[in-house]
Amino acid sequence: MIANTLTRLARMDRKELWWRVAAASRIAVDRVATAIAPPTWDRRDLVPDGRFDEAHQALSRQIATNAQRFVIGAAAKRTVAETIHREFPHAERQAAMRADRVLFGHYDLLGYRGLRFDDSGRFEWNYDPVHDRRAPHVFWASVPYLDPAIGDHKIIWEFNRHQHWMTLGRAYWLTGDRKYRDRFVAELTSWLDANPPLWGINWSSMLELALRSLSWVWALHCFVDPDANDATPWTVDLLLALDRQLAHVEHNASYYFSPNTHLTGEALALYVAGRAVPMLSGSARYEAVGRRILVDEAERQIAGDGGHVERSAHYHRYTLDFYTLALTIARITHDPVAPVFERAVGKLAFAARILADDRGRLPHLGDDDGGAMWWALTGRRTDDIRDSLATVAALLERPDLQIGPTPEETYWLLAHPVFQSPNQPAIRIPQSALPSTALADTGYYVSRSEEGTHLVIDGGPHGYQNGGHAHADALAVTLSVRGLPLLIDPGAGCYTIDPDLRDRMRSSALHNTVTVDDRSQSIPRGPFHWAHTANAHVTRWRTNDGFDYFDGSHDGYAPIVHRRHLVTLHRDLIVIADLIDGPGPHRAASHWHLDPRWSVDLRGNRAVLTASTERIGFFSTTGTMDVFCGDSGSGLGWYSPAYGRVDPTRSIRVSGEGTGPFWLTTVIDLNKENPVVDVDTVPVWAEAGALAHGTALRIAREASTDYLLIAEPGPKGPGLRDDEPDDRRAGPFGPAASTWRVAEFETDARMLFCRTYHERRVTRVAFVDGSLVRSSGRRGLHLVLPSVVPDLHLDLSGANAEARIAGPAFGARLLVGGRETSVTPERRAAPRT
Repeated sequence: MIANTLTRLARMDRKELWWRVAAASRIAVDRVATAIAPPTWDRRDLVPDGRFDEAHQALSRQIATNAQRFVIGAAAKRTVAETIHREFPHAERQAAMRADRVLFGHYDLLGYRGLRFDDSGRFEWNYDPVHDRRAPHVFWASVPYLDPAIGDHKIIWEFNRHQHWMTLGRAYWLTGDRKYRDRFVAELTSWLDANPPLWGINWSSMLELALRSLSWVWALHCFVDPDANDATPWTVDLLLALDRQLAHVEHNASYYFSPNTHLTGEALALYVAGRAVPMLSGSARYEAVGRRILVDEAERQIAGDGGHVERSAHYHRYTLDFYTLALTIARITHDPVAPVFERAVGKLAFAARILADDRGRLPHLGDDDGGAMWWALTGRRTDDIRDSLATVAALLERPDLQIGPTPEETYWLLAHPVFQSPNQPAIRIPQSALPSTALADTGYYVSRSEEGTHLVIDGGPHGYQNGGHAHADALAVTLSVRGLPLLIDPGAGCYTIDPDLRDRMRSSALHNTVTVDDRSQSIPRGPFHWAHTANAHVTRWRTNDGFDYFDGSHDGYAPIVHRRHLVTLHRDLIVIADLIDGPGPHRAASHWHLDPRWSVDLRGNRAVLTASTERIGFFSTTGTMDVFCGDSGSGLGWYSPAYGRVDPTRSIRVSGEGTGPFWLTTVIDLNKENPVVDVDTVPVWAEAGALAHGTALRIAREASTDYLLIAEPGPKGPGLRDDEPDDRRAGPFGPAASTWRVAEFETDARMLFCRTYHERRVTRVAFVDGSLVRSSGRRGLHLVLPSVVPDLHLDLSGANAEARIAGPAFGARLLVGGRETSVTPERRAAPRT
């Protein structure tokens, strides 16, 4: 223990060391002071003359009538309500229903429904009703909030974020019923009575204080009413406590504890409150500190491709919403820093749009703590990002970011008059189809087709710093087919309350990737640290009009190598080929976790997956295929749709054994018109015999036959270098330096796909890093390019002899059945990176 402490101290620079000494000294002084004199709230700290009711009236008039400095304000109440009634006719009824649940004491938080935090009519703000446990009422730095003995701190903190006050506020504005406002005042009074300064679990996390402060700023502008006959001077109480909480955040910000979304969330609260509530004693200081941190962290936490460095889709969405709110406040208050926030928001929103499918759903990559900035307004699922994207689309005048009509949340967030223009916020311009795109800095590779197939591959680093919110998911995939999720990331489940569940949900076996010898690629050490981590490396990413190709590996099983090749033929077929290469015999298993809407009909080494009107063929050529649903022994067949919930679903495991190198291959058939009926492996022949690191499939369809070849010669194989294209050249129809064959096809490509119909007529060819494809027979095909090209797709399905090529086709010569055929280059918009 002493050695670890000394090691940590040795790694600290002078700035961090002085900050920690100052923070520790301040905490020690506060601990002694609160022990001598138990802390209380004193309104005289804000109103020395004791005329609290008069101060309440004056503050209410000032906030209601001064120029609006927050996203909502009393002056906008009628306009917002009228707009929402017009655009969303059912919003008032829905708002009242959700708010009435709060009035009855039923709170829907995280993955839980109907939680109660009251005992005999009195709120318990330190209570976890799920596990019936209470956090101790002690000095804030002494609260063991990570200890399951006190309950799940996430549940306690989620309630104390007071985001349900937005639920009450929405109902109050849309219905005009004062009972929702009265409930807010009652809860505020109760909270202040139970949470004196620096005392209890609700002072232990600076991020939680920050998010609560943002809810309070919202409530202040939502519920203030100078004409109300209030029984308590609640504006005095709220501003007094808000100032004290923000000062606590400022003094203990997560510069070195959690310099990720914790730090940016804390900075956001300081900036927003400082700019929007200038009457606080520390407003000028808060906004300056918050602005500085937000600007600095935009450089550190947002990668060049716009992805958030924690590699969690959920925390990416948090960061997008943080900077979006900062931008709205900067615009409203005419802060010159606005362009900096615009750039951050634009990058984050671009990456979010790429990661989301065309229905606005984010895959559950990495951790998901179940919270969100604006979920309480309408109860939107936290993985539904349409509201965030629509708001940014209006702010930046970027309709390409929006998915579907403008949602209600955008009308609330852009209610300030500065945003009212013909184009804002009601942008409804149809979006153009997005191409397949690489977020290479973050490590996500996204294959998508116009009909709604959306596949995300994790090919990047494990995570940020200690990887606290990362999972053991190197080379894992998620997949939606025609808008319906198929292969899912099973989610997080929990953080600290159940260590075994925590480790299981973030293990490799619970992701759509491969385990070797029952090992996980990365090994956890505690709820937010790792003893060993795997990092992925991408060798090839190719995309064009006909197909996408991914080739990557990771180091998690060293010296064994897991290399994944993935081919997506748009609207047609997905092939995933996993190479296990290493000395000695090994067991390997690929895991596939299905959205619960899909049922599985297992038939040997194939399965039929059905959901609604969809029917997908799922094939494996090697090993044994098993299906699990809610299985306690293997731990498979479970998923977490939201924090705190773990529900049964179906998982497919394909297991195989062999001495490296050996392959596990999976085929997913998306073609309804010409379905796959059988898949088997065929040998790949090279000059010196069978190619040890190659694999090939024969995919039999009802009306055609497909061949797919992957040639992975390795560093000792013939011809090619292991991880990059070469400069091989072929003369006119002459052989390349090294070629290999599958069935009647010969090529020098690293990946080759061919489709043949009756009499071996070739109708489709796709290849990567090649220059030559030729086949024998009366209907043979000879395609030669002057040099190796990265990718090419050839479509010969038309009735005439003309061929359409997607890819670099300059100088290409094509013979079909001995007759030269003209080539028409055709390529969609270049993929964005």
